[in-house]
Amino acid sequence: MSSMRPGRAGGLVGRDGEREAFTRLLDAVRAGESQVLVLRGDAGIGKSALLDNLTGRATGLRVLRVIGMQSEMELVFAALHQLCGPLLDRVGKLPAPQGDALRTAFGLSEGPPPKPFMVGLAVLGLLSEAAEDQPLLCVVDDHHWVDRASAQVLGFVARRLAAERVGVVFGTRVAAEELAGIPELAVTGLSDPDAHSLLESAMSGSMDARVRDQIVAETRGNPLAMLEWARGTTWHRLAGGFGLPDAVTLSSRIEDGFRRQLAAMPDDTCRLLQLAAADPSGDAALVWKAASALGIGLSAATPAVEAGVAEFSTRVWFRHPLLRSVAYRSASDSDRRDIHRALSEATDPTLDPDRRAWHRARATVGPDDAAAADLERSAARAQARGGPAAAAAFLERAGLLSADPRHRVERLLAAAQANLQAGSYDSALGLLATMEVDPLDPSQHARADLLRGQIAFASGSGNDAPGRLLRAAIRLSALDLGQARETFLSAWIAAVFAGGLAFDGNLAEISRAAQRLPRSASPGRPEQILHALSLAITAGAAHAAPVLREVVDAFDGTTESPEDVLRWSWLAHAAAVALWDHAAWRRILERNAEVIRCAAAADLLPVVLSTLGTVTAWTGDFAATAAIIAESEAVCQATGASAWSFAPIILACLRGDRAGSEGLVRSMLEVAKATGQGLAITYCGWAMAVLHNGLGNHDEAVTEAVRARESSPDLFVANWALPELVEAAMRTGRTGLATSAVNQLVQIALPGGTEEGLGLVARCRALTSTGAAAAQFYREAIERLARTELRPELARAHLLYGEWLHREGLRDDAREHLRTAHDMFADIGTGAFAERARRELLATGKRVRRRQVDQADALTDQEALIARLARDGRTNPEIGAQLFLSARTVEWHLRKVFTKLDIGSRRELASALAQRAR
Repeated sequence: MSSMRPGRAGGLVGRDGEREAFTRLLDAVRAGESQVLVLRGDAGIGKSALLDNLTGRATGLRVLRVIGMQSEMELVFAALHQLCGPLLDRVGKLPAPQGDALRTAFGLSEGPPPKPFMVGLAVLGLLSEAAEDQPLLCVVDDHHWVDRASAQVLGFVARRLAAERVGVVFGTRVAAEELAGIPELAVTGLSDPDAHSLLESAMSGSMDARVRDQIVAETRGNPLAMLEWARGTTWHRLAGGFGLPDAVTLSSRIEDGFRRQLAAMPDDTCRLLQLAAADPSGDAALVWKAASALGIGLSAATPAVEAGVAEFSTRVWFRHPLLRSVAYRSASDSDRRDIHRALSEATDPTLDPDRRAWHRARATVGPDDAAAADLERSAARAQARGGPAAAAAFLERAGLLSADPRHRVERLLAAAQANLQAGSYDSALGLLATMEVDPLDPSQHARADLLRGQIAFASGSGNDAPGRLLRAAIRLSALDLGQARETFLSAWIAAVFAGGLAFDGNLAEISRAAQRLPRSASPGRPEQILHALSLAITAGAAHAAPVLREVVDAFDGTTESPEDVLRWSWLAHAAAVALWDHAAWRRILERNAEVIRCAAAADLLPVVLSTLGTVTAWTGDFAATAAIIAESEAVCQATGASAWSFAPIILACLRGDRAGSEGLVRSMLEVAKATGQGLAITYCGWAMAVLHNGLGNHDEAVTEAVRARESSPDLFVANWALPELVEAAMRTGRTGLATSAVNQLVQIALPGGTEEGLGLVARCRALTSTGAAAAQFYREAIERLARTELRPELARAHLLYGEWLHREGLRDDAREHLRTAHDMFADIGTGAFAERARRELLATGKRVRRRQVDQADALTDQEALIARLARDGRTNPEIGAQLFLSARTVEWHLRKVFTKLDIGSRRELASALAQRAR
């Protein structure tokens, strides 16, 4: 019966296109490249046969094979253990954090719950390490039945392979989100000639051509459907054109064929097959131990083996996964419970407590507190190993088996929380709806409200989240002030993202409600941050400046623990924004990003990097901005997540790239309006106002700046549009609008006392002033902005002063400032503003040559980022950990960098990059 084992190289009929794809894949892997492919097609279409053919042709490659099991979908990392089991002797070669994460995930050692992307990086390193000795081919069959934790890691690994000599091929029925973006090959039915050949080869006699054509048509060339139909039909009934198949669905036809084969088996054989189907481990010793308890003897296997339905040797195999499914479902409810009870009793409670608990739960009809408690302990183990989806499945079943209504609600709440953590938002909401048939106490009501708000925010329903979180925070205020404050902070952040698109619970409403909370004598970080941010909204910057400064000072350094940085830095940076303290804002975000990287909390990184990219672009360091964007894209590509691409927009606008800016903004606004993310509308308005002021399109700049201010006036981002509005309004003769904007900016920016805020206020006052007052304000703006990192704003101060001096008839003085502005803009790369300065210089009689940029041998954004990290002393494994790449892929990129920069070692990177920047 060895032909039924995974990995056989069985012959195929047809499939020329798939064979050619396999040839290219195998040749590429042997040549040192990584290749990834998804085979997607209906049940029985031939995916497993194709994968068998692929592995049979993988000469010179080490083959690792995974088979997804429907009954193992609740067991955390079950599929991943199949893949990595043969490689665990190499775990010691991984960096310590990765090795520890993998050991914890597999239950080999104890430790904090591993982050899924640290596990993914460990698996990537493990495969890369193994491929050093021999190219690898990893085959994942029935991916649609792989447990969620394994599916996430396998998708992560597949997206990060580059130069590891590793091929990964998935077989699946459905398009899975974990495999998004991976090249796909659709597997369809056989062509008519190939289908005829296959069908005729399965029949022992002649077949009427009309019958043959009808079978091929109705099965749509599905190989398994044809073969199983042929197995269940006598050939002589077909010779004369009789016995045509009924008009039923393809999947039903396949399953009907399997059911007929099972029905022909003796009763004990059917019971044995049902038992084997109920246990996903394939452990023959376990199956026979349970069979003995059910009174099933060894002879029961013989008819199944002779019919080719299953194999019973050291392991139990079914001819096809669908046959296993049909066998399991053929048992009555009562028989199925008996089977699971026998398997539970046969399973070692010490070696495999989770599988034992799972079987015991399946054997239970009504409430069973002992079984529920076992499942709850299994959920805790799953969480500890980094498997929230598995934990959710255990907790949901535990809740349904709970006799005590309170225990039922608590377990369902925990299951919903685990589903939220796993990203299964619909499942979480379904559990909350199920739970509400029971009476809830005030605490449970509040937690359910909180979960709904968190789900709304996490799932992208931005306009719904603030109101839900606000209601949860108000309900919690009477129960747990600490949790209430944290929920108010969540609501506050949700309101920032929702902006003017929030259904209810806007920033002002949330801040007023937060201010009504009682104050503590010694407030902790959440209370301190909440008070500062909500006071800034309700009372204004002048009243809030001292408490905002306390928050900034607390996080602008290294005294805060990494745990507090992870939890609160994202909120603390908003305090720096409110104070117009750009330098502190950047430092807080940089430390936040570094702590997130060390913690491998990849889900938090993209939004922090997007904001850090904005901060960095504002300094005029476009190369660093591009590196941040490249890192964010690498994280998103690795995790399959999406993130707001704010930084590319402001970078394009500062560069003066109108076509690029408008394309990015158009895409972002479509998504923002669909998901209720009003912050994006405000941000785009500000960024486009910058673009149009650079291009000299001041009417359009006014429109965009007003849109930014009016879309979400409470947002700090809306305040950034005020300097743009002042400049554009003055250039279009709308002095009243400009004066009003200056007055607003004074109230907002002066209380922080920062050089950035004071410098921008002075520049705007200069624009609305005349004579000596204007000159004094321009000089003050230049002096203050020169003491900041905001080089583009300083260059704009020189430009505006030069334009004013030119209008005043002071041509020589004008040339000095215009030349300074032009050179600064050109050095930074703000092309539109540089051109505006050049044109003004021409008007003064001074000719300036446009700078040309040589793009030959330009580094890609990822290459530039890797080069910068290597220049800064990071090792290949460290760079790989930051960018979710293997050390081998990092080295591959560095070789290309060295070639483009014409250098031979890392020691030369610093000078080569500096020369390229010049």
